[in-house]
Amino acid sequence: MKIWLNGGLQDLDTARVSVLDHGLTVGDGIFETVKTVEGRPFALTRHLDRLARSARGLGLPEPDLDEVRAACAAVIDANPMPLGRLRITYTGGLSPLGSDRGDQGQTLVVALGEASRRPDTTAVITVPWTRNERGALTGLKTTSYAENVVALARAHEQGASEALFANTVGQLCEGTGSNVFVVLDGEIHTPPVASGCLAGITRALAVDWTGARETDLPLDVLDRADEVFLTSTLRDVQAVHRVDGRELPGAPGPVTAKAMRIFGERAADDLDP
Repeated sequence: MKIWLNGGLQDLDTARVSVLDHGLTVGDGIFETVKTVEGRPFALTRHLDRLARSARGLGLPEPDLDEVRAACAAVIDANPMPLGRLRITYTGGLSPLGSDRGDQGQTLVVALGEASRRPDTTAVITVPWTRNERGALTGLKTTSYAENVVALARAHEQGASEALFANTVGQLCEGTGSNVFVVLDGEIHTPPVASGCLAGITRALAVDWTGARETDLPLDVLDRADEVFLTSTLRDVQAVHRVDGRELPGAPGPVTAKAMRIFGERAADDLDP
């Protein structure tokens, strides 16, 4: 495998980042995951725009997006595969131990791994921990991901592929790495960004392409929704057939199935919407 590290392609076995990199010591970094299909990235411009927004929100110097785009192209060309997970990581770089940043510049890593098509349906659980809709990192895609690791491990223990969070006021928010949609009386709803959820790239496209409404929703909407589905870079639109102990028979339901079809068709028509 060839990866991009701070200015050029390197072999995976020889690429090295300092053990004092701020992304490692305190999680001071941001990232994007981009789907690649037959050597072409999907929605790369939207992902790079969000990378820049996350950098501003974290107080990092904005990355050179032309360099990032060139790095993505080089990594994709060097690692041909039918379906891939392109990971862009940008950190505070070499820094002293502690929360203060150093002055040695930032670290940029771009890597690509193989991915497989997700199943059409999946199971999810809810977890007792909350998203803080008023936190300093709210809405930023940062490498401070440990609470997602813990929640996802809980999901896997219960035979699910995703865990869903409420926010601090009991509203439905998001998954560890996905946005959540519910169908009520034939209408599609998803929590607004103000709920504390990440402004997902696939989420935004699904809202635009399906006419979904952004609605404040209590967590217990999952107990009565007619259909539930998730969106994310590698899931695209994925139906949910079980929430905790509640089965949703026939998933994907008709509204979700239509959303899946629309997303697939629109995404195939334009790889950088």
